[in-house]
Parts: sequence; structure tokens; C-alpha cells
Amino acid sequence: MAQKIQAIRGMNDILPEQTPYWQKLESTLRRLMDSYGYSEIRMPIVEKTNLFKRAVGEVTDIVEKEMYTFEDRNGDSLSLRPEGTASCVRAGIEHGLLYNQEQRLWYMGPMFRHERPQKGRYRQFHQLGVETFGIATADVDAELILMTARLWKELGLHDSVQLEINSLGSNEARAAYRDRLIEFLEPIKDKLDEDSQRRLMTNPLRILDSKNPEVQALVQDAPKLSDHLDEESKEHFERLRQILDANGIEYVVNTNLVRGLDYYNRTVFEWITDKLGAQGTICAGGRYDGLTEQLGGHATTASGFAMGIERIVALIEDIEPITPSVADLYLVALGDSAEVNAIQIAETLRDKIPQLRVRNNFGGGNFKKQFKRADKSGATIALVLGEQEVQEATIGIKFLREQKEQLQIPQSELVETLKSLI
Repeated sequence: MAQKIQAIRGMNDILPEQTPYWQKLESTLRRLMDSYGYSEIRMPIVEKTNLFKRAVGEVTDIVEKEMYTFEDRNGDSLSLRPEGTASCVRAGIEHGLLYNQEQRLWYMGPMFRHERPQKGRYRQFHQLGVETFGIATADVDAELILMTARLWKELGLHDSVQLEINSLGSNEARAAYRDRLIEFLEPIKDKLDEDSQRRLMTNPLRILDSKNPEVQALVQDAPKLSDHLDEESKEHFERLRQILDANGIEYVVNTNLVRGLDYYNRTVFEWITDKLGAQGTICAGGRYDGLTEQLGGHATTASGFAMGIERIVALIEDIEPITPSVADLYLVALGDSAEVNAIQIAETLRDKIPQLRVRNNFGGGNFKKQFKRADKSGATIALVLGEQEVQEATIGIKFLREQKEQLQIPQSELVETLKSLI
């Protein structure tokens, strides 16, 4: 017997009993994006490595440790995308979508990072990303947060999540604060953990966001970024809070929230939960006004967010068990002519009632065995055909989930009868 080949660690199959949760979330997301007037964009999963080095930052964990990078046959360095924003900006620049224009875009699909797999955090994972371009004001930042808040309500997750917000200020104010923060951290650098020591001269703001309790205690008295914001960023943040307050959105201002990517400025936010263990962030985003220019385009204001599909699916599974169902109707047929007639009837129903999920019994079997299959399919109704029904052009309607008498009707009345029942 040949040796079995298994999936790559951290790259998981999504099995039929799991896909109903994914379908519920994906359909809700598509409807939500449409209701806010956002357009879908689809980008390739492989990009030039330099795109992510320039966008995400060469000294970030993603670029230094986590990207799947390889050389193709032309000798070009390519990478599986670790996040979607850089790809979306690249596509916008390449196809002339951004300069002097307003765009509201969304995408959904797999991303790849080589990190230690744990619950809700995998090497191939899926994200919804939403990006807006050409809008500089805080109202669009607020809309992104309102959009996510609406999603939690629709999914029944409102009580499972908490919103944290912060402002990073302008790039200039952030650079000045960076110098102050390094001055504070230098005398205690020997007490910092290895990651924080490495970040001290490259990305010191990330130290504030460390999940290490010992590091958190050391930076408790660090200078606050909020005390070093420029006036325009303060006004922007106050306007954001005003809109959130007016819409009844509860939030916490977390002055240590900085996000892990280099391109953020001004608004940053995270939706967190305590239902998934240590990996508590399920949605995060903010403003990144300098990224388009950084990637070779004209200066364009931008903001957006990304959410982890696996993490949200895990939350949905905890609150709402979904019993997989592959059919509304199951056609039970006994005998050669009945089997042929059943296929004809199924095709007619797909023509006349397209939303109906119809499954035929294949592979024969007596009535008892076929009704077991019908029950397992999740169907609510079985349509029953034997040789007598074929001869008389009738059909039986058996209710699988309700205590009702079986009906026997002419086949010519089946479509209208089903429309009244389903």
C-alpha cells in the first residue's frame, strides 16, 4: 500500500460539516459589503516579494520570519501573500484606480504565514479585507467600524467582542514620539525580552503592544503617544469618537494599540474577544495614508481593515450549532422506469423552482435503505416513485420532519404543490 500523503501542517481542509458556518459568514459578508456600496476586487495570491518588503516593512515579523518566499524559474523572488492591503494597493496603482479617485473595495480569500499553528491562527488562513481610497476624513474610518459592529450584531456576536481604538498621529508626530520612546527604553533595554530588544531601534512602538506581561509592566510609565499627537490628528480622532458615540458604539481608548504593520497612521482599531484564548484579535485596521506613495503611486489617503475568517467561524460555532443539510427534497425511486422518471422530475424541479435543493437517490436499494439516505441528507420532504406511480403518472410526497399524512398527487400538480409547501 502506498504511503498516505497528509496536508501541510497549518493548512487545513474545511470539511462538509464545517462549510455551513463558512457559507453563513461569507454570505453575510457579501450582503453587508453590498449594503454599504463597496465593490469586490480579486488579486492573485502570489506577488513579487519586494511588494511586501516595501509595504509591510522589512523589520516586521511577517517579512523577517513568516513569509513563504521562493524563486520562480526566471529567478524572480515571489511570495505567497501574507496580507491583502499591499496587493490591493498594487492593483489600484497598476490599473489606475486610485489617483484623484474615491474607491471603496473589498476582497476575501486565503493568506499565508509560516508561524506556529494554534486555534484560529493557521499557516493558510482566510481574511476579508476592506479598503477605502481618496477619503481623508474621519467619517470613513467611523463607517468601517460601524460596518464591523453591524456584522457582529447580525452574527449574534455583539456580546462576545470589544472595540479598542487609538490614534498614531501623523507620520511626523509619530517619528518625533519614536525618539522620545527610545530615550525611555534605552536604560531598561536589558530587561526587555528578545523580541522587544530587536525592535528597539527598528520598530519601538511595537514594544508597547507586546503580549509579554513583564514587558507590559516595564512600559507602563512610558511616554504616551496620545500626548504627542499633532493638532490635526487630535481633531481627526475626536471626530471619529463623536460619530461612534452618536451611533451608540462602545469602545475603549487603548493608548498602547499600535498595530503590527509599519504603514499605519492616525486611526487604528481592533475588535478583540476573550473566547479564543490568547489569540484575541478577530478584526483590525486603521488609516494608512502614506502607503500608496510608498509603493510608487501618487499620494492617496486610505483606510481599511481585515478580519480573520477562521476566528469568526470559531465564534459562530460556539453560539449556533448548524446541522449540515444538502437537500430540501430527496427523490426515492424503486424500479428501472421509476429511477428514470425520478431524474426527469428532478430536472424539471430545478427548472421551475431554482432555489430548491434536490437530491436523487443513486445506487438502488430498497425503500427502507433509500429513506435512511433521505433522512441523512437533511431533506424535509421525500418524493416517492414506484412502478405504479410511473404507470399512473402520480407521485408520493412524504414529510420527513413533520407528523403529516403522506400525499399522493398527479405529477402534473407537483410544482404548484411544492411551491405551496416550501
